[in-house]
Amino acid sequence: MPAYNADLAKFEGYDAQVLGISIDSVHANSAWAKSLGGLDYPLLSDFWPHGAVAEKYGVLRSEGMAERAIFIVNKEGKVVYIDVHDISKQPDNEDLFEVLRQL
Repeated sequence: MPAYNADLAKFEGYDAQVLGISIDSVHANSAWAKSLGGLDYPLLSDFWPHGAVAEKYGVLRSEGMAERAIFIVNKEGKVVYIDVHDISKQPDNEDLFEVLRQL
């Protein structure tokens, strides 16, 4: 189950999916999302096999940790946007909406 804020409707209606990927467990993701005041998009747990999706998305570090990143995947399944950011921050939703509007 993804960790997120109940306000996912903000991102509905676009021909794309905004999501985050973390190598942490679902419980750790939930706690982290809560510490940020919630997230407006799904945060997927790539816990097992450890980092397999993060590696395919190009954000798995050599020490086995994933970069904190947000992805936008279009309706054809192509990653059209990646935002890598500091662990304690998340990009402004307006930046994500701008990318979504351009699709």
